[in-house]
Amino acid sequence: MEQPGQISKSEKDRLLEKAMTEYGNDVYYVVYSYVKDHSLAEDLTQEIFIKFYRKMDTFRQDSTLKTWIISVAVNHCKDYLRRWDTRMISISSKINDMVKGKMGAPEQAVMEKERNSELIQAVLSLPVKYREIIFLYYFEEMKLSEIGACMDLNTNTVKTRLARGKALLGSAIKRNEVDKHG
Repeated sequence: MEQPGQISKSEKDRLLEKAMTEYGNDVYYVVYSYVKDHSLAEDLTQEIFIKFYRKMDTFRQDSTLKTWIISVAVNHCKDYLRRWDTRMISISSKINDMVKGKMGAPEQAVMEKERNSELIQAVLSLPVKYREIIFLYYFEEMKLSEIGACMDLNTNTVKTRLARGKALLGSAIKRNEVDKHG
């Protein structure tokens, strides 16, 4: 017999499938905005949905399911980026990328062209506290109150970071235009 607050396995399976279908891309894009690597973002997205499945019983429905899953994703990414081994892998990866860049691998050029959308690059260049707000507001179309709930921030803090992030983004885009056109 199930304990109060417990969800049956079949119900958990159904909720997981629904969450992955409805929010899988949203979670992936949030993760990618943190790690900036497609393969790693896919791996972390899978980890997040495993964590979601295991912790499903703790969802109190104080917020929407999307807000809760995005919150799990944001926290998982922050934990991942704080780990010592992650920082060492990142440094090694940057060194390998520099070596590959000197070798001129054709697939590297194709991948680089794909990633070089000016707007995305400008957003990804923002400090994390502005990038995550910009991303959730514009790309995930979340309300300020939802962003505040999933990031455990006051709504006024979210508004301030959104305004500052937009200003930084505008400056970055203008700088890119000046660099390109002299």
